[in-house]
Amino acid sequence: MDPIKVDFSGKGKPKEVVIPPDKKILKLIINIVVTLIGGAVAYYLMLPALNFKALEFYYFIAVVIAIYIGMTFLTSKAFIKPEYIAYVKKQSIVPIAIGLVFALVLGIGYITSAALFRAKAYSRIIEVKTEDFGESEDSITTITSLEDFSSVPMIDKDVALNLANKKLGDLSQWVSQFVIDETYSTQINYKGNPYRIFPLKYGDVFKWIKNTRDGLPAYLAVNMYTQEANAVVLEDMNLPNIKVSTSEYFNEKLARVLRFAYPTYMFGTPSLEIDENGHPWWVCERIDKTVGLIGGSDVIGVVLVDACDKNNIEYYDIETVKNNEAIQWIDQIYSEDLLVQQYNYYGKYSGGFINAYIGQSGVVSTTVGSSYIASGDDVWLYTGVTSVTNDDSIVGFAIINQRTKEAVFQRISGTTEAGAEISAEGIVADKGWDATFPILLNIDGEATYFMALKDNNVVKSYAMVSVERVQDAVRSEDDDNPDLEACLKAYVNKVKASTKKVLEINYNAVLPDAIDGENSGNEDSSNESQAKIETITGVITDIRPVVINGNSVYYIAVDGQATYYSISAADDETVVILNVGDTVKISYKTSEGNIIAAKSVER
Repeated sequence: MDPIKVDFSGKGKPKEVVIPPDKKILKLIINIVVTLIGGAVAYYLMLPALNFKALEFYYFIAVVIAIYIGMTFLTSKAFIKPEYIAYVKKQSIVPIAIGLVFALVLGIGYITSAALFRAKAYSRIIEVKTEDFGESEDSITTITSLEDFSSVPMIDKDVALNLANKKLGDLSQWVSQFVIDETYSTQINYKGNPYRIFPLKYGDVFKWIKNTRDGLPAYLAVNMYTQEANAVVLEDMNLPNIKVSTSEYFNEKLARVLRFAYPTYMFGTPSLEIDENGHPWWVCERIDKTVGLIGGSDVIGVVLVDACDKNNIEYYDIETVKNNEAIQWIDQIYSEDLLVQQYNYYGKYSGGFINAYIGQSGVVSTTVGSSYIASGDDVWLYTGVTSVTNDDSIVGFAIINQRTKEAVFQRISGTTEAGAEISAEGIVADKGWDATFPILLNIDGEATYFMALKDNNVVKSYAMVSVERVQDAVRSEDDDNPDLEACLKAYVNKVKASTKKVLEINYNAVLPDAIDGENSGNEDSSNESQAKIETITGVITDIRPVVINGNSVYYIAVDGQATYYSISAADDETVVILNVGDTVKISYKTSEGNIIAAKSVER
């Protein structure tokens, strides 16, 4: 039955009569209760910041309004009784009006935040100091000796992840239950040396059910200079296991811990860091919008969450974080994505909105990719900068402190990082190796890209390429032992041959101390020669293949020994054709334990 329309005006325009359903009050109460429950569930799942500056807040409001209108439609049975549609419309007036008000606020927010009107405000979010390359004697990129490389990551995230996975594969009690959470890994500066910290996560929902009560037992730490991987066991430090993580499902999920503690705060990307004692903490940047209502993201504070105890949580404003000595161990306040975004605002809008699109005088942007350099107690983000009118070469480099947001633009022209990668890979074109993302170094005044050459994420060699002369590219020649000193000496000779300039370099170096933990170095690392290599020859009595994060790892026992020797097929494909009864010669670094990482296997 259609709604009844009656002409009360006498003007020929029938007015729709609103017919309420039976038990209207009861159904109204049901609608409100279900909306409240549905809103609570939506809040628990969506975790929106209750903040007019947060876009997810408006999405949440829309969901709540939709629940109420949907319940009104269902309880009135308007879907089978059209005469109640007018009642549904009337009941929806207030929630729709509320929705329109929020939509209006959001629309005004977009207008007031538009770069068309606020270009200068966007460009001023970050302050950038400009200097010529090599102008500052204390530049973080300056290399005067081989020892200065201890602050330079020799490897990239992918190689570090490979080392961490190998280490986890050696720990048989964990490998079947946990995997590495690479999404939230963080490169930090630990006691003056570059490290990448990898948290663990539960392998799947069933392994979460099995292990969530106890939590995650460790984290992985990879020294980006020595290329040692360490499993840091919380129990060994008299700490409880990690209970707060991104892989939890309920109240110990990091996002939920943050939201329940700070309902109105907006958060950026969290990162796992460790303090000077190796204690793991979640470092969560608090975001504010600084241009209009919803534009110009910037960090105004940090929430520290104890990864081992969700009740140990504290907020620090940005100035406290920068100046409080007790928390100077925090390296990443500003995430990579946020800093790159802010610098691109600076590069695009410093000349105004019109200039950003017409004429484009002085408009620059960052190149694709970035890397990190440790300096003192801080980590600096590095990326190339190119003109938007000519992106085939760089005009300089941006170097930004991830704790203080101090930003420096160093002017120099030359090839891009991508061009340097092509040049380095060209040296080993016959081998098919890949280059890591280049790191900018100042080697006695020479602007230099440094990178590792890798095969299946195993470092095989080091390479250096001149920023200004891309043809000046060298590598360490020993494929079995990547030699940093040899690479540096070859580069010094190359520069001398090209420019007649003699680079003064001190070749003495001291290896840094490693984080305490269960250590496992890269069998192909630069310091391999310092480890004692032993061999064992015998008959295979047991061989067990296991797939770990897409890599086939083989565990081999010989002559009935309790010890197993592990090796990846990516490192030595010989293992694929081995069988029980084969006589093999296994090379390995001196180690203890029931599982030892092998260097090679000969049949």
